[in-house]
This record gives sequence, structure tokens and C-alpha cells, in this order.
Amino acid sequence: MRRTEAAKQLGRFVREHRTDGARRLRQAGIWIAVGAVGTAIGLPVAIASVGTTEGAPGLAGLLLGVGLVGWGLGIWRLVQAFRTREQCIDVHERGLTHRVAGTATVIPWEEVAQVIMSGGDSRPLADARGMGSTCEIRLHNGRRIRVDTFTEDIGDLAAVVHRAVHLGQFPQGRGR
Repeated sequence: MRRTEAAKQLGRFVREHRTDGARRLRQAGIWIAVGAVGTAIGLPVAIASVGTTEGAPGLAGLLLGVGLVGWGLGIWRLVQAFRTREQCIDVHERGLTHRVAGTATVIPWEEVAQVIMSGGDSRPLADARGMGSTCEIRLHNGRRIRVDTFTEDIGDLAAVVHRAVHLGQFPQGRGR
């Protein structure tokens, strides 16, 4: 469904919140590279340290651990990037349109049960890693739409949905 068709059902378009899939892919590539380097250096060190009890086995374990963590996080981000490719949430006067991977779902405000905004990880650079804030929109049918710091203005999105669903203060269109 195209944005214009959703707009007819949900009123005037107010704003969009896009997910930065390219940033997710870049992060996946960095983590996979870290995993590859850790594994590439760790395996020869592990092989060379067979039969010794000095520092080499510990170093080999550290390098292989870094490699394993890098591979795991890289694959996780890669899966996320493909599952949420081209994800965007359009806010309209009478609801939302959730677009992902070429499909769009029209969600009137009446179908939204709850919105939960969590601060998540407060450590430095958490938002840059995509582990900072998250916003989960729960629907009455049990479906959940989850966006994280890779999505533009998730705090604003959560506030708009909360005001519309719980306070009855619906967003006003741009007049297009």
C-alpha cells in the first residue's frame, strides 16, 4: 500500500520516522570484521600454544572470545538489518502506517493498546551502538512493533502515540 492510499484511510500525513538500515549494515560489517580478525589471530595463537601453560593459552582464549563475540553481534545486526529493511512509521491524524520491506500496515489509533518507551542502556555511546532507547507499540491483536535508536526521533514517536492513544490528543496534519 502506498503512502497516499494510507493517508486516505488515516487522514492527513503528519510525519515519518525512518529506520536507518544502512547504519545497521555498517555496524554489522564492523562487528563481522572484528570477529574475523579475532578468529584469524586467535586460531594460530591457540594452535601454537598447545602444550604450554604460560600466557599464550590465555591470549588465545581472549582473541577467540573477541572473535566469537564479533561474529555473534555482526550476524545479529545483519539479521536485524534484513528483517527491518526500509522500515518506516508514518504518523497520520487518525493512526499509523508501518512500512517494512515493501509492505505497509495501516493501524488506526483504536487498534493501539499501549506504547512503551524504555531508556535501555545508559552507558556511553549506547545510542550509537543501537542499544540505547527502544519504543514498542503494542496492538490489541497482540502484534508488537519495536523500533530502536536506529529510528529517527523515537522519543517523539512514543510521545505522539501516547498522547493519541491514552490522552485523546491526536496529531494535526501538515495540510498537504
